[in-house]
Amino acid sequence: MAAPWEDVLRDRPAIQEAAAVAVDAALLQGVLMRTEGQPNASDVVNFAPFTLLPSAVPSALFEQAYAVQQDFNMLVDAISQNKDFLEHTLASTIKVDDFTARLFRIYTQVLEEGLAQSVFLGINRSDYMFDSGVDGPPALKQIEINTIAASFGGLTSRTVAVHGQVLKVLGKHQEASRLLPNNPSRGLALGIAKAWELYGSPSAVVMFLVEEVQRNIFDQRCVENELWNRDIRVIRKRFRDVFEKGSLDEARRLYMDGQEVAVVYYREGYVPSNYNEQNWEARLLLERSRAVKCPDIATQLAGTKKVQQELSCPGTLERLLPGHAEAVTRIRATFAGLYSLDMGAEGDKVAAMAIADPDRFVLKPQREGGGNNLYGEELRQVMEKIRDSPQRTSYILMDKIKPRPAMNYLLRAHSPLQVSECISELGIFGVYVRRGSELVLNEAVGHLLRTKAVEHADGGVAAGVAVLDTPYLV
Repeated sequence: MAAPWEDVLRDRPAIQEAAAVAVDAALLQGVLMRTEGQPNASDVVNFAPFTLLPSAVPSALFEQAYAVQQDFNMLVDAISQNKDFLEHTLASTIKVDDFTARLFRIYTQVLEEGLAQSVFLGINRSDYMFDSGVDGPPALKQIEINTIAASFGGLTSRTVAVHGQVLKVLGKHQEASRLLPNNPSRGLALGIAKAWELYGSPSAVVMFLVEEVQRNIFDQRCVENELWNRDIRVIRKRFRDVFEKGSLDEARRLYMDGQEVAVVYYREGYVPSNYNEQNWEARLLLERSRAVKCPDIATQLAGTKKVQQELSCPGTLERLLPGHAEAVTRIRATFAGLYSLDMGAEGDKVAAMAIADPDRFVLKPQREGGGNNLYGEELRQVMEKIRDSPQRTSYILMDKIKPRPAMNYLLRAHSPLQVSECISELGIFGVYVRRGSELVLNEAVGHLLRTKAVEHADGGVAAGVAVLDTPYLV
């Protein structure tokens, strides 16, 4: 999967010139993050980390990832409406994983009370790697699907221009013209705007629910500005603001500071550290409301690792998507091997298999946000500790995907310019809107390529491991 600039990688003077141009181009285009030292101030910013050169991606696998995204949107939506499936699938997990259990309690409470929400908005990002396996061509294999706070749709909308400029500086004009346009932020805003419109109150606002520390604010601002351009008012609030000032009227309409909220777009709430008791109260208030939540709590549960593992079991997809045989085939083709660690003989066998050959697998807890997975010796140590304990059911085991590395430069502020052996991960953004039982919007709206040095097993851009990239189709 070599890109046509292997010659350039060894030309140190050309690389140094291109890197200087690249950093200025990134600042010019707004590929920005706040600094670690001042994460809530925009008067000191730096460029978000990115690759110097676009990375080669097999065009057939890129097209396959796009082609299956609407199927995954439909699947996530189907799971979110299937109480029996979620109850059955998460039964063992909620006994040992307090975070998933708290989410599930809110889910059941809201269902018992009766859903006030009638319009549903999903913003998903399905992430893949290209498995080179033992022999044969590389295959597209899904790592996970993110159903809450899927990030970098904004900044990745701006990296194509940066990489185009770099290629031109290196004399690769023809290659620069082949980079695909990509604007997920417009597609994400399209979904939010559609949900806002169907909510049916022109004076209502869209509320971005944001974290206390907001280094990645510019990524969110890209989506926000698309909404302002449509004359949709956006407010930014934290859980504690909701706890202190949020309220529901008798029709369960949500109000913040006297403003009716049509859509709540979560960029927060996906890891245990996002919650204290007040924040759990705030989450319950939001879930009880009529506002369109992106995601509602059922859709967040649909994105758990345990659900991902259950989907790989024979017959599960067919039960969830009856009458959609072609979609089932397309989805199943992307699955890597996934194994249950539930208590019993089958789980015992899987645990023993992981301990015997830890380098074959990845151990995944029910967590989002990157940096949580276990590999190699660490995997073996954890599995030995929990092999006979119900605690093991809070994890799933997955075959380790083995992509073919390529050389690139990873540009980070205050870091030396050095070539690295890298692997990439492709994410496809999907958006859907459902009103009642009718799917009124279902689209793939853009992509995200992230690249990291091979020595880093786990972690994304926000976790400080991967960097933004642009696919060059080969």
